Formats: sequence, C-alpha cells, structure tokens
Amino acid sequence: MACTTSRPASRAARRCARAGHGGASFFDITVTGKGSHAAMPQQSRDALVAASGLVGQFQTILGRNVAPLDQAVLSVTQIHAGSAYGVVPETATLAGTIRFFRPEVRDLMQARMRAICEGAAQAFDLRISCEFREIFDVLVNDADLSDAWTQAAADVLGAENVRDDSQPFTGSEDFADMLQQVPGAYGNLGHAGTVPLHNPGFVLDEGILPVGASIYARLIERRLPVAA
Repeated sequence: MACTTSRPASRAARRCARAGHGGASFFDITVTGKGSHAAMPQQSRDALVAASGLVGQFQTILGRNVAPLDQAVLSVTQIHAGSAYGVVPETATLAGTIRFFRPEVRDLMQARMRAICEGAAQAFDLRISCEFREIFDVLVNDADLSDAWTQAAADVLGAENVRDDSQPFTGSEDFADMLQQVPGAYGNLGHAGTVPLHNPGFVLDEGILPVGASIYARLIERRLPVAA
C-alpha cells in the first residue's frame, strides 16, 4: 500500500505504511455454571472464576503458539457477570477481537481459543461456548496502484513528505473487502491534528481536504492524460 502524509511545512512529515491493515474476527464466549449464595461457594460451579482465567490463558496463544514473526493481536474487551454482592453468578460472558495478517494465523488462534475453552469447561465442570464472527479481511494492496498513488502524492506534496516504508497496521479497514473484488491501494493522509481516530477528542483539520483532492486529481492526470 502506498501511503502519504502531509503536515504544515514547519512540522515533520509523519511516516505512512506501504503494508496493509490486519484482518479482524470478533468473538463471544459464554460460560454457564451454577450459581449459589456467595457465602456457600462450594455449592456453585463458578462461571466468573472460569471466565476470569480465560482472559489470562488466551494471552499464552500469542506468546507460545503464534510464531514470533507473525504479527497478531488478541484482546478481550468485555467481561460481564453477576448483579448482586452476595450471589455467585450462574453465567459470565467474554467478548473481544483478534487481529492477524495471514488467515492461517487466524485459524490457529481460533483453534487454540476453542481448545482452551474446552479444557476450562472440563476443569471447572461447567459449559463454555465460543463463537467467532469474521468481520474484516486482511487488506492486500496492488503494487502498481500503490506506486501510482505514491507518485501522484509526491507531485503534490514533494517526495520528502511521502513515505511508503513503515510497518503494517494491526487496525482493520472495511476497504479490504473491496480489494478482494478489484485491485486498489489504500493510503493515509495526515494532518495537523494530534489526537488519533476513534477518540472523542479527534478533530479533523479541514485544511487538509484540498490536499487530498489534489492528490486524486493528479492521479487522474497521470493515468488518464488528455490527448493533445
């Protein structure tokens, strides 16, 4: 992927990735045990204890199953259980996401998560269901179109403000689904803001919009020259 970054002349140019974005799966896990009075936990099969253990055990997948050179992320982002101080809950749920750059790594992570859940279910004498939803594909860019984007951006911004050599980004991008159907390239255009996306403090620097439009106009000029 060719990526471009533009900042005011007095600010350093931000690096931008030529590599793609990661794919994403979401997971939902339900632990079903047996509730009890909190003062008599021996009568329970504690879903909350089992669910809490899964959070830490899942991290061993990254450290001991995924190869060190295969970038991957596994984040548990939700855990829900119980509604009272004095009751051991019957059920607990976990949810989160995995990110990957190769389908084989996704399959490995999902298989290990299922195996860990099966082991925990047996160890704690309860039931655990583990479901996955495939959300985004890995973003794969066309090399020729990436070069075309980079060249057009260099014409507008100057080559010193264009970078195509930074690391892959583990965040996901739905444009990846389009690139499964037609060749394309995904680029990033930086601006003067300092707060990243997906943050309530993010404010778009509207002054960068004409720059982005100019890059696309130049891309058209380079690839569809007007006959003399």
